[in-house]
Amino acid sequence: MAILSTGPIENSPVLGIRPTQQVTVKILNRDAVNGSSVVIQGYVLGTTRTIYVSEGIIVAPNTVITKHYFADLDALEFLFAIGGAAENEVEVSVWGKQASGQLVSSFRVVAQENLG
Repeated sequence: MAILSTGPIENSPVLGIRPTQQVTVKILNRDAVNGSSVVIQGYVLGTTRTIYVSEGIIVAPNTVITKHYFADLDALEFLFAIGGAAENEVEVSVWGKQASGQLVSSFRVVAQENLG
């Protein structure tokens, strides 16, 4: 089972507004035949690390899944546990967005940047 992490992400307010209010997660299974399972966990990082997202999904072959999560927090982290026959063909990216839906360029983690 592969475990990917965004690592801790700082989202402190600037002029009273946090840069990111929503996180978009894209999961891509490039395998043409096999599916995969993904467990998504999101954590609020404060004086303690507290889970606020816990979801398991099945990603069918040649499928892209998009999920949206609340992120109007000072600091957060997402973990992804990937299993199944297509484990090595699954890629995950995480994107921060403003309340308007506009991407926050400094808040993005693409497949090649995920920590192992």
